[in-house]
Amino acid sequence: MSTPLSDDLASLWEGLDPPIREWLGDAVIEVAAAGRPFQHPMPVLEMRFAEAGRHCRGAEDVARLLLLLHAVHPDGAALTRLYTQGTAAERRAVLRALPHLPHLEPAVALPLVEDALRTNDTRLVAAAVGPYAAKHLGAHAWRQAVLKCLFTGVRLDQVTDLERRATGDDELARMLTDYAAERSAAGRPMPADLLLALRLATQDS
Repeated sequence: MSTPLSDDLASLWEGLDPPIREWLGDAVIEVAAAGRPFQHPMPVLEMRFAEAGRHCRGAEDVARLLLLLHAVHPDGAALTRLYTQGTAAERRAVLRALPHLPHLEPAVALPLVEDALRTNDTRLVAAAVGPYAAKHLGAHAWRQAVLKCLFTGVRLDQVTDLERRATGDDELARMLTDYAAERSAAGRPMPADLLLALRLATQDS
């Protein structure tokens, strides 16, 4: 799967260690008390979102998702601020949370995905090609994302719905063929993921 996050929030909560549940329960109550849904971003959310890395080691993404879902359902400004001012781990958590925040408009969420795909941070690239990108990223940007994975070494099994979107995509096949030719000319081996993507793209849809 592209993301370890589940829609079963009760299971997520029960899977946390007791000390993490205790800290997170207090944090959710505090953040929820700081404002109502869709208001402007609250500093307390930003603080607790950042502190999850220290208090919820090994479960940071789950903790941050639960903060977002149970606390304030942040509007676009709040989520963008969490992403742009966050560490790489915090940005990754925002990207992984996007499929679970259906109230957000693509005009708000897609720029975050596109920003991550411009980086060379493999953690962000892998998070950016998850379910949200599979559903909302346009054809050209999605093809570029597949190539970015190949360039940076992100495994294509991280790309949600790769088979569905890649199968029979003639333009993707052309791009991959050009990339394969460049590698061959440079005497570089063909990664198995490149061959897999080429096979899919050259199949009949």
